[in-house]
Amino acid sequence: MDSQDLQRLKNKYDIIGNDAALNRALEVAVTVAPTDLTVLVTGESGAGKENIPKIIHQNSRRKNGKYFAVNCGAIPEGTIDSELFGHVKGAFTGAVETRKGYFEEANGGTLFLDEIGELPLATQAKLLRVLQDGEYIKVGASKVEKTDVRVIAATNVDLLHAISRGKFREDLYYRLDAIQIKMPALRERKADIELFFRKFSSDFSERFSLSRIALSHDAVELLTSYRWPGNIRQLKNVAETVTALEAEPASPTVRRREIDAATLSRYMPSGEESLLPVLAGPAGGNGDTMSDADRQMFIKAILDLKQDVESLKGAVFGKPDAGATLPLTGPEPVREEPDWQAEEPMAPAAEAPRRIVEIAPEAYETPSESGPGPKDSPRKTLEEQEVEIVRDALARHDGNRKKVAEELGLSERTLYRWIDKYHLEAKD
Repeated sequence: MDSQDLQRLKNKYDIIGNDAALNRALEVAVTVAPTDLTVLVTGESGAGKENIPKIIHQNSRRKNGKYFAVNCGAIPEGTIDSELFGHVKGAFTGAVETRKGYFEEANGGTLFLDEIGELPLATQAKLLRVLQDGEYIKVGASKVEKTDVRVIAATNVDLLHAISRGKFREDLYYRLDAIQIKMPALRERKADIELFFRKFSSDFSERFSLSRIALSHDAVELLTSYRWPGNIRQLKNVAETVTALEAEPASPTVRRREIDAATLSRYMPSGEESLLPVLAGPAGGNGDTMSDADRQMFIKAILDLKQDVESLKGAVFGKPDAGATLPLTGPEPVREEPDWQAEEPMAPAAEAPRRIVEIAPEAYETPSESGPGPKDSPRKTLEEQEVEIVRDALARHDGNRKKVAEELGLSERTLYRWIDKYHLEAKD
């Protein structure tokens, strides 16, 4: 598999990084895909194991069949057999009709069993029979069913240690371990850590119209020196939090902000992970203090608060409302690759193409009847520049208001006000 094929594979599945161990894992996945061998994907939680089963399925002869991903750790022990193998009507309280299980639904396709180490021992025995003979029995039935399913399993625990503790069947382990693919932890991919941070920060900035975040050299060293026990998921949380709290609303004059190690350290987890007991979460929960949905709401509230502060500053100091600088007019210049992939620093604001910002004319002082204000007035200078931009755009498009408004990113109504106020020539 040459480097171009490997890069195309990464682009297709949104995989980031150039680590040798990562590349090896992807190459093995593509190589074994045409076979029907059972694959065991190992690696820490958050390392990106979920991409491997998708790659194997899409490059196998079963790619036109169904693909199911099942989190074995998220299904209660009392219903896991029914979920995997199905049940017949009346098999238990609440079984009002016969139901197909994943092995029946995925017949002819691929079944990804995540967190395989969480399966109860009784279910492990039934899974072993499916892997060996392709046979299973629905809950409450006596008839043996047949299925043709390729199983790909994943785990973030040491199954050999689980075997020694009697928590996992040894014969099932060796049946699953026909091919083992290990996904490297993030701390083993130090060269990819900064790339991940730029990707997550750039996506967040674009989604919420914020300036880009750049890291100084000492900040990069701090980022790569951390262990990242939560791997990619943990790094994404840090990148988005830093961007939410340190970035500013995007504008022609504020395009990027550099963060040093002292600033970044305020958002980095402690180097020594605490092992002290914590307050238990709700029954059946994982003990997390904040869900992903709550975290997103918290970040959005912070962004709204920052915009309110900017608006208040504009009202107090007589500056244009920061919110009025969005959106920028005209599309961003087309790039060969996303900003977060570029090794060179971003161009300074002075090199950005000249644009006009949608600010209502009422935001500026109206010249008095006695004549214009002083020539050195900053507001007058900005006003003259923007009038010149509008005039040039009208000349360039032969006075076509619609085209001018599209180029400058203004609403036609706002453009009409500019034309009427400054007596500019235009036509419908």
